Parts: sequence; structure tokens; C-alpha cells
Amino acid sequence: MSLLPITLSARGVGHRFGARLLYREISFTARNSEVVAITGHNGSGKSTLLKIIAGLLQPVEGNVELQINNTLTDPAHRSQYIGFVSPEMALYQELTAVENIRFFGTLRGQHYDKAQLRAMLENVGLKGRGSDRVGDYSSGMKQRLKYLIAVMHDPEVLLLDEPGANLDVHGTKIVERMIGDRRNAGRVTILATNEPEEEHWADCSIPVAAV
Repeated sequence: MSLLPITLSARGVGHRFGARLLYREISFTARNSEVVAITGHNGSGKSTLLKIIAGLLQPVEGNVELQINNTLTDPAHRSQYIGFVSPEMALYQELTAVENIRFFGTLRGQHYDKAQLRAMLENVGLKGRGSDRVGDYSSGMKQRLKYLIAVMHDPEVLLLDEPGANLDVHGTKIVERMIGDRRNAGRVTILATNEPEEEHWADCSIPVAAV
């Protein structure tokens, strides 16, 4: 576990789709152990802002910088420091949960033994379901697996789009615990939500709204 300094900064970020301006002048800074909530109504651009933070989209105005150990990271390689859970995150439906974990782990050069896999699955409430085909999972079980995959490389920054989507009360408690664990480990978490309960998990809120 690393306690290197982490600084995520958004400066004057603005974005548009075609002629429609979503927002402009979004600025904030998040450092070790901080949790930031991006808030706004449906269609306000919360998910788009998370993609900009992840380096998946280039803003039309402003910029986002991620510094690890006081060194600026290359946006093209930012994904190695980031975990991302979103409705658009794809799982391989024809594979089992364990096969999905191993596949995504291999992409990051990570390999897990059976004991590690069991512990990871149990941590998100999927104990005994690792050999089940993901296509047979409920929507809530798929969401739990997304969380497992997003954090298994212990990313410095975790981005959560609609963190409680498809989760029951127990699943929501798992996410809340995970955010707390990351806070204790000095990590940064950014969540996009319009749920007051989830906003309360954060240290501060950044509202986004169409201009």
C-alpha cells in the first residue's frame, strides 16, 4: 500500500456536445483520503466529467491533471492509476466471474491464486459465485463484480458513476465500506450522484449544471 502524495486537479473545465454547452469553469482539487461528489440532475454532464477526469475525453476548455508523488502523469497513461465503475463498464457475459477477474488482471500484469480470488469475491458479497457465468448474474451481482475489478489494482483514484445503481442495501453498505477503506488508505474517490445519501459520503460536493 502506497502513501505517495496524490493530487487531482480540475481547472476551468468546460465541455459541449455539438452546439450544446454542458458546463464551464468546473474547478476543484482532491488530495489523499478525500472523497468528492459530483452532483447535478440527470443529463447535467456528471458522467462526462468523470470521463474527462479519467482521460477518456478531452475537455473543450480547461484541463485535468493527476500528480502522483509530485510528478505529473501522462493523460494517455492515466488509466493505470484509476479505477472506474460506471453503467457503461462492460463485463464478459459468457465468462465466469473468476475468468473475468483473471482477464482484466492479466491486462494489468496481475495474477491471483485461488485463495486471493476467494477473498476478493467474498469482499464484495459474491462468495461461492466465482464459477458462475456472469450472464446468469443479477444486475446487482454484476455491479458488485464491477467494483471488484475496479479496485483490484488498488488505484490511486477511484471514479464511481451512480455508485449505488442496481445495488440492494447490503451492496450499498459494501460500497460505503470500500470508500471508507480507501479513505483510510490515503486514496482519492470521486463519485457522480444525484442521491443525497451518497452525497453524504463525500467531504465536499461539486455541482454541475448546464449554462
